[in-house]
This record gives sequence, structure tokens and C-alpha cells, in this order.
Amino acid sequence: MPTPHYGQPRYRVIADQLRERIESGSIPPGGLLPTESALTSEFRASRGTVRQAIAVLRDEGMVTTEHGRGTSAAPIRQEQKAKRKPDLEIRYHEVTADPELAAIFGVEVGATLIAQQRVYRTGGFIESVVRTYRLPR
Repeated sequence: MPTPHYGQPRYRVIADQLRERIESGSIPPGGLLPTESALTSEFRASRGTVRQAIAVLRDEGMVTTEHGRGTSAAPIRQEQKAKRKPDLEIRYHEVTADPELAAIFGVEVGATLIAQQRVYRTGGFIESVVRTYRLPR
């Protein structure tokens, strides 16, 4: 694989590509990175170069390495979550009030309510789903 980043050390290029996979969610938090031998094949690089790339990511806190287990993407830290702006998807649909909702809204069981569902995604992963109900206008 030719180096597209002329003048940049090979291990940095490999670290950048692995970082992109982690940040995009291709390698999820806690997910294992490919083995060193798989990475040496993929990037056509020596084991030492791959180890240097992994060391860069480890120093940045992006990955952790456990002897006998391998290298995995580090869990997302709270300060990283705060930096990411979640994607929001909102859906509305009509529902019929069950006994609990009917009691809350003071309507008959089976009355029509509007349900709003908000799905928050960060980095391709669902963070939360929030459902709210209201009376139709």
C-alpha cells in the first residue's frame, strides 16, 4: 500500500487509519483491533511499525492492550461523550391510551394520544430513546 501522506512516518499513517476506524465506530468501544499479524498483512508493514502505531494510540488513550487478549478500543470517556454532538431522530405517531396513560391524561382508555420518540445516536451508537406523549391539538 503506497503511503498517501508523503513525509509522514509509516506508523503515523497506520495510527491515523486505525484512529479513524475507532472514531467512526467501525471498531466499537471495547471492540478488539485486528491482530498484529493481520495488521502487518493489511498495511504491508513490519511488526515493529504496527506496534509503534498501536503505541501512539495507547498514549492517546484510544486503545488498551492486555497480554493474551489483544488490543481493544478504549471505552468512551465522559469528556469524549461531552465533545460529541448526538444525532437526533424524531418520530411522531398516534397511539391509543392504555389504562396507565388514560389515568395520567384523564381520558378514556382507547383515546388517541400523540407519541413522540426521540432517538439519540452518538458515533453510530444509540445513546438513548425518549418517548413522550401528549393530547392531540
